[in-house]
Amino acid sequence: MLSLTLLGGEVGRVVFGPWRARARSELTRLPSGQLRLLRYLAPPRGDFPDFLTPPQASQGFEAGIDAVLATPRHRLRQEVAMLPGRPSWGRALADGQPEIMTELGEALRNYHHAVIAPYWPRMQALVDAERAVHTRPLLDHGSEKLLSNLGPAMRWNSPVLEIDYPLRHEIHLNGRGLLMVPSAFCWRYPITLIDPRLPPVLVFPVARTPDWWGDCATANGSRTLANLLGSSRAACLRAIEHGCTTGELARRIGVSPPTASQHATALREAGLITTARLGNSVIHTLTPLGTAILTVNPASDRRRLAPRS
Repeated sequence: MLSLTLLGGEVGRVVFGPWRARARSELTRLPSGQLRLLRYLAPPRGDFPDFLTPPQASQGFEAGIDAVLATPRHRLRQEVAMLPGRPSWGRALADGQPEIMTELGEALRNYHHAVIAPYWPRMQALVDAERAVHTRPLLDHGSEKLLSNLGPAMRWNSPVLEIDYPLRHEIHLNGRGLLMVPSAFCWRYPITLIDPRLPPVLVFPVARTPDWWGDCATANGSRTLANLLGSSRAACLRAIEHGCTTGELARRIGVSPPTASQHATALREAGLITTARLGNSVIHTLTPLGTAILTVNPASDRRRLAPRS
């Protein structure tokens, strides 16, 4: 849904411009009726209905689609009514008529296949890195430290998390947990659900570079893969499996921090790890490509991964 809102505008040209151009080209192959339906539900400005982002999506994309299509009619009417400029078929959507709900499911699947799935490994790497950055303060110092390190748009003023937001919007947890979701398509400010009665969710932007949408294994990465054919870097890749800083990497494989940093740079250029900054340190985590390499090359004999003297 967030990517759809970005496609309808021009914000974040440096970060999203190349992805937006490719996505718009791919979407010309979708049926025009499906595009009109999606653009109506996720306009470039304003809110989109909460029923389009069900919690069941955490179980997988198809589970999320099923939940969207099973939205009760009374909720459809209430949330679709908030959208401006109802088209002629808007009443059928608000009433949950089977034909248009089936069309919505196909539209979401086709859209995902065209402009989300090709970049999914890269987005997963960004989210994994963001999770690693925020998990470390939580494990070392507890939830107060995590909430204090969320970035300039989010400020922890105990017992309130204050967030830069276009509108005044208060959510009282009342004992409920807060699900925090890093997103590659969240732009500038965190967002939340409209209805405060729904399970509390906070979606916030991940750290991105302008080439975030590019392939993990670039031409330069292909050339540097040859540098990985040694036991030292294999040991580095294995050591980074669960996330670590450069200092921790150096200690785990028994080398100096500058040497560990060089190995991490080679792995990052090859698209096998990603690096995110945490204060004065950096956290290294595996990309999906790095995980796949370790999966198909299990370290059954750890001596093979020991660094050379």
